[in-house]
Amino acid sequence: MVSSGSCKAAFYHEEQTTASGERFNPNALTAAHRSIPMHSKVRVINPASGKSVVVRINDRGPWGNGLCLDLSRAAYNAIGDLHTGIMRVRYEVLDD
Repeated sequence: MVSSGSCKAAFYHEEQTTASGERFNPNALTAAHRSIPMHSKVRVINPASGKSVVVRINDRGPWGNGLCLDLSRAAYNAIGDLHTGIMRVRYEVLDD
């Protein structure tokens, strides 16, 4: 299992059903990752600003552009500028 890493992250905001079966809420602190277990809590850090946010994994993806995390709009906005669209982040899977 992936427990920490560094990668590029983007955000999404389209209404859809997530891989966990719940309705996607762009205002919730959630994210998509390809392999971190569903409902895991993950701290995502923007190294450029030092800001961090804790998200819950509730979806799978992202599947393109060299990204490893798709954050909800609210989570991305908490640590970065929505106008950038993509940012480099560090992440850590937290123990329950």
